[in-house]
Amino acid sequence: MTSAYRTFVDNAYGSFHGGDGTQVNNHYYYREATSARLREEFRSRPRTIAEGDRAWLYRRFIEPTRFQQARRVLRDHHMALLSATPGSGLRAAALMLLHELPSTEGGFHELPDTVDDEDSSSQLDRAVLGKGDRLVLDLSGAEESRYLDVQGQLSDFRHRLAQARSHLVVLVPQRLGYILRSELRPLTTDLVRPSPRLVLARHLRCEGIQPTAAEMESADLVTHLATAPLRDVSDLAARIVRARDDGGSERGFPHWLREALVEVTDRSEQVAKQLSDCPAGSRRALLLALAVFHETTPTVVHGAATALMKILKQPSDDRPRLDHSDLHAEFKAIGATTRASGGVRFDDVGYDRAVRDHFWTYFPDIRRQLRDWVGDHVAGPELTQKERGQVVSRISGQCLRTGRPEDLVQLTERWAGPTGHGRLSPDAAQILGHGLADDRYGRTFRQQVYDWSTTGDLDPKLQQVLVQVCSEHMARTYPDQAMVRLHHLARRMRSPRPTALALFRLVEADDRLYRRLLERLSAGVAKGRWRADVTLFLALSDPTRLIPSPNVRAALTTGWGGAIRQHPVDLWRSDMHRWLMVCRDTRFRGPVLDVLTSACARESAALGSVYGVARRWARSHGDDSLIRSETAACLLRKINAAQGFVPFHSTA
Repeated sequence: MTSAYRTFVDNAYGSFHGGDGTQVNNHYYYREATSARLREEFRSRPRTIAEGDRAWLYRRFIEPTRFQQARRVLRDHHMALLSATPGSGLRAAALMLLHELPSTEGGFHELPDTVDDEDSSSQLDRAVLGKGDRLVLDLSGAEESRYLDVQGQLSDFRHRLAQARSHLVVLVPQRLGYILRSELRPLTTDLVRPSPRLVLARHLRCEGIQPTAAEMESADLVTHLATAPLRDVSDLAARIVRARDDGGSERGFPHWLREALVEVTDRSEQVAKQLSDCPAGSRRALLLALAVFHETTPTVVHGAATALMKILKQPSDDRPRLDHSDLHAEFKAIGATTRASGGVRFDDVGYDRAVRDHFWTYFPDIRRQLRDWVGDHVAGPELTQKERGQVVSRISGQCLRTGRPEDLVQLTERWAGPTGHGRLSPDAAQILGHGLADDRYGRTFRQQVYDWSTTGDLDPKLQQVLVQVCSEHMARTYPDQAMVRLHHLARRMRSPRPTALALFRLVEADDRLYRRLLERLSAGVAKGRWRADVTLFLALSDPTRLIPSPNVRAALTTGWGGAIRQHPVDLWRSDMHRWLMVCRDTRFRGPVLDVLTSACARESAALGSVYGVARRWARSHGDDSLIRSETAACLLRKINAAQGFVPFHSTA
């Protein structure tokens, strides 16, 4: 790949000339900040299937009722279907069923839940199944038509699972149980939610917190756990830990619990009463501005409130400024104080979240304006990176909670589009990451990322955001889909090198993904539409990796054939030298030369080009000239055999 670039500049913030000749500057603003934001925001998401995340979850997992039955079904049939009421930890149960299976040579991954390319008509494509794989297929949010379609494929796929000694757990929607096919019913287990009290206690114990039985019987806690989804129970444990770490261990569990519960208590009545007590639009604007831009400076909050009044066309108070109250009095009137750190916050812990929830829930007619308001104000220079990250988390949660994923898409395009500043790339990546991680809308966002990745005129900033989101977020749970999207981006980017590096890192330690990417690239090379496919194929193709595999050899043969027949020698000469060097090891000489010969079949001109490169390589200086000559001679014999010219006295 390096032959296509004279100089590559990474993370440059101004023009940079790397040597003589034409200057080409590639700027990837705030790339490290984007990576850091993604790592920080999603480092402990239980949705991920990485081994470390599964081990984290396994230590905290409480088996739901009938889990043993599901375990037995999976062991006996290589496939288990799981259903449960929402909030019962269905996904965690699926991951743990597969995690506790004996380790095998296969991988652990989630089957794609979108149709990415025209030739990928089935989610259960043969290409996604490797020997000993452990697979998850999430249909829990599927519509009727899709659910029926996949059911028709499961029976046949089950036989292939057994042949490959692989296992699949399918999450099925309980609400659609009436259309479950009869042959799949024996494989289906309806799980019952484990005790949320036990789940909370296990999470706390893993963090070194061991409350007494009496402390766990707190009336507020019992009320909360009665209806809380298990993910919220996990979040509550995290908040308790944060209260301990922030407030000091001497304050004790009851205090930490009160602080944590305040953040999730329904306080709509309290907010509604405050709004009725302050009918003035300016004060309501200040209330919401502080809730969204919580713990920022008075200047930021005041500016946000003023901008909100303007975007909502709220009439302003025309009295002279000094006839108005100052900000100190205004903040006090809404129950807020400026702290020693300089940030303004509500006196009641968690009240900012209550205000946001109330406005987004009970003012549905201004949600679009609220989106634009936040989008514009985040784009200003007043906020720090940390403050913008906090605002992004808040707005993401409200948009997803109120069923407006399109708002996150619009903000992503605004912040990383032609009019967006490079400093907003971390914010665009973070807000997109929230959408991808959402239970309800994750599939919608994966499809949106695909649509963006196949767009030819995408802004370079958005392209780079997608590269990082795919490689650092989506790849942890949906590596196949991440690979497909990175491939499409690499085809369309002016400088595909960073995307290529992300692709290669993704498949570096995963033979299954390596095979899939190799097959995609070789097919693309054969079609001859994308120049990037050739560059990527030549850089990826490894003459020693999996070459005994018939599928890998077929892909290598197709790719090399397209590269040699359709492109000048200068493009592939150095990569062929790399392949020929491997032939010094006699274990690889036969397979490598077979691939290069078969790639050109009976096309004399192409075979002549291959042999010409090999002959000049053999004549180059080095202390292995004899081995090089033997390799070139062996290649010539194979070429003659491919053309039907085999002397009776030759020894192939």
